[in-house]
Amino acid sequence: MNDTILENRAATLDKLRVDQVGSLVPPDALKQAHRKFVMGEISAEQLHAVQDKAVAESIRRQEDIGLPILTDGEFRRSNFQDSFAAAVSGYDVPENAEARTDWREAVNPHGRTEQKFELAGPAIRTRRPAMSRLALKRNVVLDEYRQVAPLATKAPVKVALLGPDRISQRFAWEQSQAVYKGLDDFIADVVAIERQMITELVAAGCRYIHMDAPGFTAYMDQVSLERMRARGEDPQKNLERAIKAENDVIAGFDGVTFGLHLCRGNTRSIDPKTGQMVAQWHREGHYDSIAEQLFSSVKHQRLLLEYDSPRAGDFSPLRYVPAGTTAVLGLVTTKSTDIEQPDFLRRRLDEAAKYLPVDQMAISPQCGFSSDIELIQLPEDVQWRKFESLMETANKVWGNA
Repeated sequence: MNDTILENRAATLDKLRVDQVGSLVPPDALKQAHRKFVMGEISAEQLHAVQDKAVAESIRRQEDIGLPILTDGEFRRSNFQDSFAAAVSGYDVPENAEARTDWREAVNPHGRTEQKFELAGPAIRTRRPAMSRLALKRNVVLDEYRQVAPLATKAPVKVALLGPDRISQRFAWEQSQAVYKGLDDFIADVVAIERQMITELVAAGCRYIHMDAPGFTAYMDQVSLERMRARGEDPQKNLERAIKAENDVIAGFDGVTFGLHLCRGNTRSIDPKTGQMVAQWHREGHYDSIAEQLFSSVKHQRLLLEYDSPRAGDFSPLRYVPAGTTAVLGLVTTKSTDIEQPDFLRRRLDEAAKYLPVDQMAISPQCGFSSDIELIQLPEDVQWRKFESLMETANKVWGNA
């Protein structure tokens, strides 16, 4: 894509009407290759060849649908949190943590589910201490961008980087005091590392970076709040630290669009009674309790908000979205094979318009379509049909996507 097209696209990224959160349904061949690699049955080079093919085919399909922003589907990650966990050294993690399964979520159709965060597993996916100060060893998001950007011919590419709040919540600070004096000390390193990652990413040409920040929903979830207090933490101080860290990470990158994605967990399971895919989740609670403080304080140009279930509450918290900020409403679920029709999506936008002008809105799936390559996934064709519905809706409501 030539520089003129990129510059024109960059000027409109803040106002994109259709967005995507990052991960896409991995093809079966990719899932099989990943499992073989984890078990030591194929080489890294063999896995990369399968990843390359999957990314190229996905980009072509995204462009055929007409999506105005593209991703590599996070096909080079095993989990969305690898954007930071796989980028740094310093965590105390067991050898070949990916091969272990004891820490993963239990199957709990129609209900809350929890990982076993205290077991020894991958960094951030489980709550691990540090054995040395964190240091950047590989800029994961830069590598991903450099490999996918040349494949995109009709739209720019975005990347997703894990936000500092989730990183801090999955850091066993109380077991790391020989390395870090506390959470403030730890977060300072996280911010510095992520700013370096973003600096290199922007230099490579990326102009849309969204920060995955599922940790923010902990501040409206009573179970999570009780866990913080049990560890001797003050949830309000944690929230204030998290907002400051988010703003510190993105400060000073002129001409770059930043999005902040909030969700309550993206797991799904199969109902044994019906055989149908059903939702699971990690967090409960409406945005009301944090919206005024969070929405008015973060400096991101786009807020990607989960709005696909009653757990999100109504749209009234949108009244706290500042002028100039776009609220990306995640009206399409990644946890059901039902296809949300344009008429339904337009009615939902009409409801939201009671609290925020339509010109400040956009639409998207509520989360990534995968998040973890080992999760139960929607069929690929269902995913694409959901994107087509989003595009049709945007064209009817705003005249373009």
